Amino acid sequence: MISHFDFLASIYDRFIGQSDPARLQKILDLPTPGMLLDAGGGTARVSAQLKNFVSHLVICDSSRKMLGQAKSKGGLSPIQSHVEQLPFADNKFQRIMVVDSFHHFSDHLRAVIELLRVLESGGKLVIEEPDIARIPVKLVALAEKLLLMQSRFFSPDRIRDMFLTAGGNVSIEYDGNYTAWIIIEK
Repeated sequence: MISHFDFLASIYDRFIGQSDPARLQKILDLPTPGMLLDAGGGTARVSAQLKNFVSHLVICDSSRKMLGQAKSKGGLSPIQSHVEQLPFADNKFQRIMVVDSFHHFSDHLRAVIELLRVLESGGKLVIEEPDIARIPVKLVALAEKLLLMQSRFFSPDRIRDMFLTAGGNVSIEYDGNYTAWIIIEK
């Protein structure tokens, strides 16, 4: 199977570019004295900018090469794993973020169960995902399909429903452009 992210790891941050973590910081209610999990976090492009707002930052991704890039940023713990089989104890994290990666998970329902399992009671999970209802996002989804990335995009409402079914309290915020934040509290 093609490992697109291993191939892109060395140029990913330059190709995708930097992001402004201020909105995530606000939605995640940071700072917090607890631990933050960046699930599907790749190079830690976004979460590395939040590491000073938590006691410990863990980056979980299936791509060893993406995690190598994350490790070079210092001050975080990269763990190679699929989100569908997280190697963490129940209720381990006070905050979890999933930025632009939910559509890359292979088993979304299993990922939902695992993310809620490792989120502590009273914790917050934020999924930042492109809104598939928007034409530019549909074009990105088509490009990923043509590149054989096996991505599967869901509407923010569908993601909300997955977490509601699994027992989370969920709300959605939109930026008015292409991004939605699905906010889950346990």
